[in-house]
Amino acid sequence: MMEDAAVAVQVDDGRVRTGTFWSAFAHAFTAIVGSGILAIPWSVAQLGWILGPVTLVVFAIITFYTAILLTDCYREANSGIRNNNYIDAVRTILGGRKVRVCSVVQYSILWGTMIGYTVTAAMSIGTTKKSICHHVKGKDATCTGSGNWYMILYGIMQLILSQFPNLEKAALLSVIAAITSFGYAFIALGLSIAKFASDPHYKGSLKLGMAGGDLSSPVRVWQVFQALGNIAFAYSYSMVLLEIE
Repeated sequence: MMEDAAVAVQVDDGRVRTGTFWSAFAHAFTAIVGSGILAIPWSVAQLGWILGPVTLVVFAIITFYTAILLTDCYREANSGIRNNNYIDAVRTILGGRKVRVCSVVQYSILWGTMIGYTVTAAMSIGTTKKSICHHVKGKDATCTGSGNWYMILYGIMQLILSQFPNLEKAALLSVIAAITSFGYAFIALGLSIAKFASDPHYKGSLKLGMAGGDLSSPVRVWQVFQALGNIAFAYSYSMVLLEIE
């Protein structure tokens, strides 16, 4: 009887769910701790020691509140029907033209996130290549670290992988992604500790946009908005919550 009940829960909407707690944990952890965490130290430096931490807390609260709302939308209140993704929830609760509007908004955010990951990956590879060049040839050597070709290759890989209809069922990918996410967190933490240990002095500013005293005002303003974008990019978990459930 218990096995039959478990099967009934799995197929109550016509879909068989093979996910486990650990596969859901891997998906969720990967979405929470992505490559965007690598830009957090730089972003906090651009925003200052007051606005930087405040911005992190504000985005965390927004993400947490959004996650609560989406969790409440997982099942329809009256019929108990599951909403397997964000668009299903919009269709059930709002309906009509709002489905198209929300679809455009959601896919625009997803496309923007994919572009962010592509640019981040390309810049990271280019920066690594440049760092290796300086390490081998010396800090005064002329080294370039353009990531344009890596960006194109990474984009082609995404296009190819997106053609697989059941890629989300590959549990090994989720495990690998979770491991790399742990790596992102420890890399950012380790580099920050190493930087402070090598020069244990208070740096930065309490004011907004004061990082880099020799920069012009337009560049500082641009870097402030870039920092806000980096932090928003790092808090992109809630938009895939229903899909994980």
